[in-house]
Amino acid sequence: MSTSRPTSGAGNAPGAPTTDSAAVPAALAEPVDAVRPRWVLAVTLATLGVNAVLFACIKIYLALQAQQFDAGQKEAVLALVTGVGAAVSLIANPVFGAVSDRTVSRFGRRVPWVVIGAAVAVVGLLVLAVSPGIGVMVVGWSLVQAGCNAMTAALTAAVPDRVPRRQRGRIGGWIALGTTTGILLGMIIANVARDLLPGYVLCAVVIVALAVPYLRSARDVPLQRHERTPLRARGALAGFWISPRRYPDFGWAWITRFLVFLGNSMFTLYLLYFLQDAVHHPDPTFGVLILTGCYAAAVLVTAVIAGPASDRTGRRKPFVIGASLVIAAASLIAAFVPTFPGALVAAIVLGIGFGAYLAVDFALLTEVLPAAADRGKDMGVINIAASLPQVLAPVIAWSLVTSGGGFVALFCCAAAAGLLGGVFVAPIRSVR
Repeated sequence: MSTSRPTSGAGNAPGAPTTDSAAVPAALAEPVDAVRPRWVLAVTLATLGVNAVLFACIKIYLALQAQQFDAGQKEAVLALVTGVGAAVSLIANPVFGAVSDRTVSRFGRRVPWVVIGAAVAVVGLLVLAVSPGIGVMVVGWSLVQAGCNAMTAALTAAVPDRVPRRQRGRIGGWIALGTTTGILLGMIIANVARDLLPGYVLCAVVIVALAVPYLRSARDVPLQRHERTPLRARGALAGFWISPRRYPDFGWAWITRFLVFLGNSMFTLYLLYFLQDAVHHPDPTFGVLILTGCYAAAVLVTAVIAGPASDRTGRRKPFVIGASLVIAAASLIAAFVPTFPGALVAAIVLGIGFGAYLAVDFALLTEVLPAAADRGKDMGVINIAASLPQVLAPVIAWSLVTSGGGFVALFCCAAAAGLLGGVFVAPIRSVR
């Protein structure tokens, strides 16, 4: 294959990869130039928008809508809707990642899928806004998940496309900041627009508005048509399986992320119901906002410290292991101190652990990807580790809360998942 860019960085977009070999297309080369603050801010804002929409819906709007349709079976309805939506995300993320790897356009490989994903998410939000029953609610949430995961697949793949390894912990910290600030913004949206129709419409406005800066500043390096690997159905399906025997570090990193996100999903899914039914908070929606604000503040502090610290030391594993232990401790606090002050402490501890985890684990993941040509697909497979828990957590949480020991059992299982996530970081060899 021949390169489509000059060998020096002078002709490239800021932060774009450079090549000194005609055998490597510029779009696939390992990035060398540091990315500029404008690009970092744009990725952060787009990430913020996606997470604001997802968490406003998951934590508040879907729970309220499920209660509206069937108050007596609200947990089961919420589990059904979020479970189906998570199953959609499970498929959508790697598929959109694989398609974006082979997208040929003058805007680059990733930008078109940010646009398409935002459009699909907006349609899904409008379907939710006018949903007359549970079936349409499932369809609307599935569209939202498909659109948001198309955006996520493109945005996460853009990092190994554009960011040199020496800068990835720092960028991981900014992405963690965007993720967490998005959760906080989602709670603000849900408290500003407490009715479902204006709430879903406001979510649609937010996801479009915060994607625009990325579309204006992305400057992706385009893949030329002759450089594209053909995408055949049989080969594509086989490509989604990445052998843990051949790529053991990728396998261990995937398991670690799955377990930590499983614990986190179990902790957060029924937070509204926890405050309502166990803590007996007088305004559980506002209570979720307070907890989310404390959590977000802690994440912001640790993410911006841990990411750059891992870059300076060149070490990722100690940060990830320590963060997993802290996350597990937060679940135990919630389990055994079921009061609002206890929940506040748990939220802060969770934020401390998850901020460090999000920043450093993201950097670690980009360093165990098997092939440059499949960054989008491989990051999509990694993102399954964050999506699959959304399928399993509602089933596990529902069974534990309703007939398996209540919220104490739920939070203890969440703690166990976090602890195991820390254990499985140790076997990774290619990253210190």
